[in-house]
Amino acid sequence: MFPSVSLSSLTDNLVVIVTLARGKCGLSKCVTHYLVGMAVADFLVVVFDAILWCTVPIYLPHSFLNITPVCSLVVTLGSAATVVSVWLTVTFTADRFVAICCEKLQTQFCTERNAAAFLGTVTILGTLESLPRYFIYDAHYLIDNIPWGCAPKPSFFSSPAWATFEVLNYILTPCAPFFLILFNVLTVRQILASSRIRRGLYGQRNGEKHKDAEMENRRKSIALLFSISGSFVLLWVTQVVYNIYARITDIQYYSSYTDPHFITDHTAKMLQVLSSCTNTCIYVVVQAKFREELKNAITYPFKKGLWVQGVN
Repeated sequence: MFPSVSLSSLTDNLVVIVTLARGKCGLSKCVTHYLVGMAVADFLVVVFDAILWCTVPIYLPHSFLNITPVCSLVVTLGSAATVVSVWLTVTFTADRFVAICCEKLQTQFCTERNAAAFLGTVTILGTLESLPRYFIYDAHYLIDNIPWGCAPKPSFFSSPAWATFEVLNYILTPCAPFFLILFNVLTVRQILASSRIRRGLYGQRNGEKHKDAEMENRRKSIALLFSISGSFVLLWVTQVVYNIYARITDIQYYSSYTDPHFITDHTAKMLQVLSSCTNTCIYVVVQAKFREELKNAITYPFKKGLWVQGVN
């Protein structure tokens, strides 16, 4: 199940990256920058966290990825990708909040240059936050003086410094984003309030009905904002709760792959990986031009007769 979810998430994000990079989806460059950045971060989450850290060690226990320095690096990069993915989602939500609710700031804030600056800043800070994770793990055993396996050092569970690091890490990702994404509620409230005013201006007086494209866009915005918020909370809540439980009960090792704690941990991780797939797709797949571009990409070989030529 876990490899299937990982493969699906990997494929979905790759499709999103390629399609958006073509720049033919009718989106502004600002929005395109954010969505491509989110998709790349989610893609890296799947590669480092889901595949290299969680899946490969189970099916290939003697691969070079189990050498201690290598698996420590994989953990660090996976953590960095996760932090960047989560905070890019928050940043994009803030950008949409300004775009919809703050018309005076929209032209100054929602620009291609600012989007690039935020992408770079979030990436750098997310990477710096995750660097200490490289020093958490120690070897399980030595073979020809080569350290194998990644086991948390005893000091990780007893040191106040590491305990502080873990608490801050949980607060920053994903607890703080939960509250920040609640700005979506303000956005929806603003949309509903302005929609009532707009209905009053356009009116449905004397039974008249007007098809208002702006109102239709606002309804789609509400659906999108609620979808991204609900998806984020539902798919991350298991990971957050289990991490807190594991810290309180001092779970240091798993006895086997059938250990209930191991199963719970990997189920939470699977839901987190699924979040890496849905976050971008919720925003993008509903776009008609994106679907059109995706359809064109799929049917292109058949339109050009490439499939027939390949068979011949």
